[in-house]
Amino acid sequence: MRFYVLTVLITINLALKAQIVKYSNEFLNIGVGARALGMGNTGVASTTGAYSGYWNPAGLLQQKPDLEVALMHAEYFAGIAKYDFMAASKRIDSNSVAGITILRFGVDNIPNTLDLVDANGNVDYSRIKTFNAVDFACLLSYARTIPKLKGVELGGNFKIIRRRLGEFGGAWGFGLDAGARYNYKGWQFGALGRDITGTFNAWSYNLTDDQKAVFAQTGNEIPSNSLEVTMPKIIFGASKTFLFWKDRISTSGELNLINTFDGLRNTVIKSDLWSLEPAFGIEVGYKGFVFLRGGVGNIQKQYDPLGTKQITSFQPNFGVGIKYRIFTLDYALTDIGDRSLALYSNIFSLKIDFNKKQNK
Repeated sequence: MRFYVLTVLITINLALKAQIVKYSNEFLNIGVGARALGMGNTGVASTTGAYSGYWNPAGLLQQKPDLEVALMHAEYFAGIAKYDFMAASKRIDSNSVAGITILRFGVDNIPNTLDLVDANGNVDYSRIKTFNAVDFACLLSYARTIPKLKGVELGGNFKIIRRRLGEFGGAWGFGLDAGARYNYKGWQFGALGRDITGTFNAWSYNLTDDQKAVFAQTGNEIPSNSLEVTMPKIIFGASKTFLFWKDRISTSGELNLINTFDGLRNTVIKSDLWSLEPAFGIEVGYKGFVFLRGGVGNIQKQYDPLGTKQITSFQPNFGVGIKYRIFTLDYALTDIGDRSLALYSNIFSLKIDFNKKQNK
């Protein structure tokens, strides 16, 4: 009990000293897996197996194979930004599953022009070097059923974050996610508390005096060491699957309600303390082999092209999938969130199932 109280006091003290940033660690909100992306970035209730470390760790318990491995590569903004995902989940016993998720979001080979002008005031293009701005995250997941609570599944993530801005600076971050699922008469309900205790990023910078002078001369703010906190986000989800035509046709739908508490956002329901953003997706399958998907998310108010009145905008997503034996290949046409068709990206993800060989 004393340890718990001490932990809470330390967390509160750090939160008071840290800088709350509304869009901190946004690379963790992009989404993974072409199935979920094609369904409007929904997955809290219906996620299963290796993708669950990201969407809801409690979903690990829906894994049927002994081991699952999932991979995804995506490129955004005409290939400028690259996003990679890799995950594996392993069933420990009939009541528990563990997993690991690795994420990388990076912009590589950025020109560094801080040394473009030499000490004599001459422009020397040979002095231009490049650097990478890269965000890493590692999620260690564990999920377990609660035998005394029929239909209830619980899971959690321990999150390690590393962010790098070339040789100029970087940050280390740590946080926790907590997830739950409940199955009731064919309905699946899910809840995810992302950054439930607040995720803290400790930033440190390594700028030379010459680089600081360039920042000052060009009117840029000189960064300083700081502690940044990502506020909690709670996502609720509900999903249901219906079967037709002698179970050959399946139709699944999912609704997610994304709740944020870091200030006013441009969402459907908003206030200075709490904002709510809905997302909806649907999937139609044939014989569990081929799937067609669609979804809607990122619903916002914005001005029309003439700037005369506000209109409601949304981001449509589309996708298809094929499952053959141990392989599941999914495709999605989606975007990070600017709703510009010119910047939509083609996303592919692959999941492979491994089962233990049965002893004869």
